[in-house]
Amino acid sequence: MAVKIRLRQQGRTNRQTYRLVAIDSRTKRDGKYLENLGWYDPFLAENNAKVDAERTLHWLNQGAELSHEAEKLIARLAPEVVKQFHATKEQKKVKLAAARRALRKAKAGKAKTAK
Repeated sequence: MAVKIRLRQQGRTNRQTYRLVAIDSRTKRDGKYLENLGWYDPFLAENNAKVDAERTLHWLNQGAELSHEAEKLIARLAPEVVKQFHATKEQKKVKLAAARRALRKAKAGKAKTAK
């Protein structure tokens, strides 16, 4: 099951509010979600959003993907979550690149000894 963190529409016509939710990627926009991670009300002037940073980070560490709008909202309210997520992602890339280099080097060494 692929999990995404995205905004879910709530409210009435011309007065929408949004919930930040962890949801199965195959579920429709306003469908059943796994966990509510926060909310956003664009009509409030102050304190118009809240994000549970700890649970959001938990879902990201489990492999959930962020939608573009959800990432912007989280970056505004809990920038440390986005920083940590991107740092973890970068570490994985560096680790995979090192493994590929080591494999390539081992193959080159075998080719030289075979000749």
